[in-house]
Amino acid sequence: MSENNTTKSMKKGARDNSRLGTLPIKTLLRQFAVPSIIALLVSSIYNIVDQFFIGHSVGILGNAATNVAFPLVTICTSLSLLCGIGAAANFNLAMGRKNTEKAQLVAGNVITLILICGVTLMIITRIFLTPLLTLFGAIGDVMHYAKIYTSITSLGFPFLIFTVAGSNMVRADGAPVYSMVCTLVGAILNVILDPIFIFGFDMGMAGAAWATVIGQVVSSIMVAIHFMRFRTVKIGLRDMRPQLRVFGDIAKLGIGSFINQIAIVFVQVTFNNLIVYHGPRSIYGADIPLAATGIILKINMIVFSIIIGIAQGLQPIFSFNYGAENYDRVRKALKTGATLAFFIGLTATFFFQLFPRQIIGAFGTGSELYFEYAVRMFRIFLLLTSLNGFLPIFMNFFSSIGRAQKAVFMSLSRQLIFFIPLALLFTRIWGLKGLIYTAPVADFISFVVGITLITTEMRKMRKLEQAKEERLLTAASAAADQ
Repeated sequence: MSENNTTKSMKKGARDNSRLGTLPIKTLLRQFAVPSIIALLVSSIYNIVDQFFIGHSVGILGNAATNVAFPLVTICTSLSLLCGIGAAANFNLAMGRKNTEKAQLVAGNVITLILICGVTLMIITRIFLTPLLTLFGAIGDVMHYAKIYTSITSLGFPFLIFTVAGSNMVRADGAPVYSMVCTLVGAILNVILDPIFIFGFDMGMAGAAWATVIGQVVSSIMVAIHFMRFRTVKIGLRDMRPQLRVFGDIAKLGIGSFINQIAIVFVQVTFNNLIVYHGPRSIYGADIPLAATGIILKINMIVFSIIIGIAQGLQPIFSFNYGAENYDRVRKALKTGATLAFFIGLTATFFFQLFPRQIIGAFGTGSELYFEYAVRMFRIFLLLTSLNGFLPIFMNFFSSIGRAQKAVFMSLSRQLIFFIPLALLFTRIWGLKGLIYTAPVADFISFVVGITLITTEMRKMRKLEQAKEERLLTAASAAADQ
């Protein structure tokens, strides 16, 4: 690209980015959130489709195996958000402050950081596969199926992380629709290949795993194509040279989302191990709760794909306007996102309470004892989904405006500070059934903490707004005197 064309491209990118400070919030949210929601919904289909076909081919043991393997997928997500959310927030803050050189460095360095994270996780997983699955709760026949599935899906970790993290930067670059298409193509390919590999080629768990990896590879290639023709800045090889300072800036604003996902891993591992310990002491055993938990967590992913999609759509709006000191627009965006999250969670709760058996039945058959446990867990465990939906919005808000410490605390509060201690306490008192009541109690306490932090931040933002108005008045007065 010639210097003249590069200049034109950057000017066009700047114009595209400036709409974040001028267009109505609801218009921007539709433009950025809808593609993000669709992309995340489609991404969750990777796991849902595998669960569906595995449930109908392998059965309860297959569903239990995918649940045991699921923490590794969550770790992939954590690294993706560390890179993607952190880079996108830095990128949009820099563009809001008209610092294109910093934005360019962030866009280049995040590519390198993504590749380092993806390859490292793949190598660690393949070396320590059996100890990791044992840690995650795999026992007996469940271990056999989990090893088949994870030994293959681990090959796709670099591509999965590149797709999810890179999609955040594609959205930050003003191309939310293309970001959605990248994920959509891979997921559709996965849906097509799953039945062909599982039933047509009789590959079982291995077929589901290979279908997933192939879809992830295709999606990552599409994301890479966009990086080669970035709209707002031109990324060169020198921008991709690792700079620890830039890595640190990215990590600082992505750490909240990262810790939230890592905390979820701890919750999943603790939950599975408590099931393995307390399950055999109940009439349900360990396999039934493991299988039911896997299905419930993946169904809940669908709801949170929508809410997290809204949070990701808000990210460039938050960051750009906060960087440009448009504080009123930041508040409006937060209110709009929080309201949407609440009503989505409330609608989901309605369906969870009325149709739990039908939803669970879609993932294969089981004994009456299996459905008894699964239905009860479905209704109670997801009771306060409407309140839990606020947390991704709040956490993303803090990350987007550079409040990394508050984002980290929000991440830790629900999962580590409340959920795990409550799970240990409740199971000590009530055994296996105590696990079911852990989530709604943790959700309520976390909601109260989140509202408190947001209220405090709103007060600080009003002070910043007053300071801005005073500066403008002083400048206007000085200009008038001259």
